[in-house]
Amino acid sequence: MVPNGWVKTTFGKITKIGNGQVDPKVEPYSSMTHIGPENVVSNTGQITKLKSCSALGLISGKYEFDENSIVYSKIRPNLNKVCRPDFKGVCSADMYPIWSEDNLDINYLYHYMLGPYFNRIAIAMSMRTGMPKINRSDLNSLSIVLPPLPEQRKIAKILSTWDRGIASTEKLIDASKQQKKALMQQLLTGKKRLVDPETGKAFEENWERTHLKSLLIEEKSRNKDNKITRVLSVTNHSGFVLPEDQFSKRVASENISNYKIVKQGQFGYNPSRLNVGSFACLNQFSEGVLSPMYVVFSTNDSKLQRDYLSYWMDSHEAKQRIKNSTQGSVRESVGFDALCNFPFILPALNEQQKIASVLTAADKEIELLEAKLAHLKQEKKALMQQLLTGKRRVKVAQTEVA
Repeated sequence: MVPNGWVKTTFGKITKIGNGQVDPKVEPYSSMTHIGPENVVSNTGQITKLKSCSALGLISGKYEFDENSIVYSKIRPNLNKVCRPDFKGVCSADMYPIWSEDNLDINYLYHYMLGPYFNRIAIAMSMRTGMPKINRSDLNSLSIVLPPLPEQRKIAKILSTWDRGIASTEKLIDASKQQKKALMQQLLTGKKRLVDPETGKAFEENWERTHLKSLLIEEKSRNKDNKITRVLSVTNHSGFVLPEDQFSKRVASENISNYKIVKQGQFGYNPSRLNVGSFACLNQFSEGVLSPMYVVFSTNDSKLQRDYLSYWMDSHEAKQRIKNSTQGSVRESVGFDALCNFPFILPALNEQQKIASVLTAADKEIELLEAKLAHLKQEKKALMQQLLTGKRRVKVAQTEVA
């Protein structure tokens, strides 16, 4: 059902898709900024890591676009790569530059193409060929229900406001992560000393130079009687996870009697993936088992605080130790003995706890911002679903109609 005042039309009647390619080897095109599918972030419209044609050494034909156009990736429409550049440039032949006709607001079209309906239809059309791709004729034939121009502008304005809120929150998250990184660099090296709550003065006790060997205990218990059935793995982004949650299926073998037992408060890591940060302390389960390839260890709690070690393992210093340890190694593996050989500067336990609490607070701030970002994105998605279909109408002032 067409909303009152809206008209049913086709994409080709209200847009113009760029035609005729230009040579990126010659001026003015060689100096122009190039946009390829790899420069557009899926579902966001964000453009990243741009370079000129000459800097990229491009030689094949490209399409020209300007600040009044949309650039849309015609390959793999499921990735939903649409952007609205505010400059002149050239784009990959795998993309379409698109302009709006007089009865269509370009910003409304941008939000419409980012929306779920357009994306769903584009995906369906692309499946007709071996390589997921939407061609020009299919795109032009796509049916679209269009509100009056003033309503288009109002909808685009509303959705752009949400985009600014999302972009602002993303910047806050990036800034908070950078602040935490700088804080880690200062606190975990002793360059900055925190205040001891017991004395009201900065910690002054010298840090002990040692190696991790004196602080870690390898755990070698095996699941001999198969009593523990919870099989875990360790990822670099979520820590301990159930493989079926990560890979959509259970990846363990039927017989897990040789698997290593890991208990709450113990650490686990895959020696060949420590270099990408697959390291974690088990907190969310009482126990589980890990593949025999994993290393499991506990800490000497009278000397080393677990959260402090977790933060140190994520520090620049630890990453450098891991990198140095794997140099010249074909497998880039860091076994328990190699980990134990890492030099380590050890603060007193109470200072470790204070450092960990400050960094935990920084993590909480980032988590709150990320939750806010997820909420904003979900709210915008729901709003798009309503506004771009006419299920929810916007009021247009008489001054906006003129």
